[in-house]
Amino acid sequence: MAGTKTNPWAPFKSKDFTVLWLASLLSTTGSRMHEVGAGWLMTSLSTDPFTVALVQTVTALPIFLFALTAGAVADVVSRRKLLIFVESTMAIIAILFAVLIFLDMMTPVLLLIFVFILGIGAAFAAPAKQATVPQLIPKSDLQSAIALNSVGFNLSRAIGPAVAGVLILTVGIVVPFIFNAISFAIIAAAYFWWCPGRVTNPLPKEKIPGAVKAGLRYVRYSESLRATLGRSFAFCISASAFWALLPLIVKVELGGDASLFGLLIGAIGSGAVLGVFLLPKLKQKFTPPKIIALASILVSVVLMTSGIFTSQPLAIVTAVLFGSCWIWILSTLNVSAQLALPDWVRARGLAIYLMVFFGSMSLGSMIWGSLASYIGISPTLLVAAGTLLLGTYLSRQLPLNQGKAADLAPSMHWADPTVVVDSEEEKDFVNERSPVMVTIEYIVDKKNEEKFLYLMCYLGKVRKQYGAYNWDILEEADRPGTFIEYFHDVSWLDHLRHRQRVTGKDRELQEQINALHTGSEPPKTRHFFGSLIYRCN
Repeated sequence: MAGTKTNPWAPFKSKDFTVLWLASLLSTTGSRMHEVGAGWLMTSLSTDPFTVALVQTVTALPIFLFALTAGAVADVVSRRKLLIFVESTMAIIAILFAVLIFLDMMTPVLLLIFVFILGIGAAFAAPAKQATVPQLIPKSDLQSAIALNSVGFNLSRAIGPAVAGVLILTVGIVVPFIFNAISFAIIAAAYFWWCPGRVTNPLPKEKIPGAVKAGLRYVRYSESLRATLGRSFAFCISASAFWALLPLIVKVELGGDASLFGLLIGAIGSGAVLGVFLLPKLKQKFTPPKIIALASILVSVVLMTSGIFTSQPLAIVTAVLFGSCWIWILSTLNVSAQLALPDWVRARGLAIYLMVFFGSMSLGSMIWGSLASYIGISPTLLVAAGTLLLGTYLSRQLPLNQGKAADLAPSMHWADPTVVVDSEEEKDFVNERSPVMVTIEYIVDKKNEEKFLYLMCYLGKVRKQYGAYNWDILEEADRPGTFIEYFHDVSWLDHLRHRQRVTGKDRELQEQINALHTGSEPPKTRHFFGSLIYRCN
């Protein structure tokens, strides 16, 4: 299926996008230098494969542990203020890390602790960063913006590791960590400069526990996002073997030093940049599932080649190929996740995507590191290649929503509900009235009942996605063809949030259902409060 042509450079017309893109490029370059320095420093402190692989594990694990909470925070508070605080804090921690290395006080345990702490900061920054992208550019440029962010990320992979390898050999191991601290300060300053328009919401802010629950509920009923998560897990659990064992591949299998390690990481980044420019042509010829299948097969070839051959020039070539395949898969999955999410839950949904991505990377790193300790590095890479092919085959039926984005903007097509209160005091407590039951009455001809009930079952999933529970559709006993839909919301405030979250896509579904209604008036909607005065035991 051929895709529509878009201008890949259009997002740079936005000054906000350009400034934050450049700051992110410097920040990710510092992070890549930090990763090379941490990985290589650990090989100096310990040669045990499991311990070395733990660097990759503790880098990815915080995303799995904290990203959902971070996504909820990013959807509730100001994303700009959150990013300024997180990036500034990470700059301070990175400086302390560099000082300990300079004083030769670093140990394997301390190294893992600092990498883990910085990983927590990355976990709180990542969902907010990704969720701000639609705020910077028009919706029509979203795919181009995601691709350009991938270019920046992988330019940093090409530049950072190569520079880090040279600096480690010529100046010292501490330099990459100093640069990383500076890069955190730079991006904190960029977010301080950015002044997004304020989005006003008359409703009170969600509390974090409730926001987390709402995010999980949305993902539970989002078929397109769940398919993206499944594809992500199937790829990352096996592909993580290459990242986790790369320092040992260089040092043990290839007999190289930090310079070669940096060169290979740089080759991966160069391959990713090349992959970004090849991706539009691939999208014109192949569907997203086929792109993922092709890239996964090529990554399996990379793993097998790395496990069989010990040639440094060949390792560089395979690293370039790995980088291209990596960006094809990441870009495809990221766009799929973005298009599946409305703005109100975007950071939480992306956080869950990152949890699955980095959680599978972390789990995979532990598995492959442990396996390499028993059977060796080369056999482990061959096993990982086999499991990647198996995972690609088993996940082949999971669809990816990479077509035209659905209308997920708030439609506000529900009529304003009427609430009658007896006093000002009662008015102050309206939002706390609990539970709330909504009923909607439809009259449907017998010939349309099957289609009506099919659409209503789908609508029920949508209601639950936004927080409704106890949803059902019933037919009136003495009036065949008269149906009552009912559902509960936890409170009146939750019902008002439900109303805000209904999208244009949901309106289209409701219009299809209403078209089957044969009554002389539109479907009758009624709202019921739980009583403040009386509760049955």
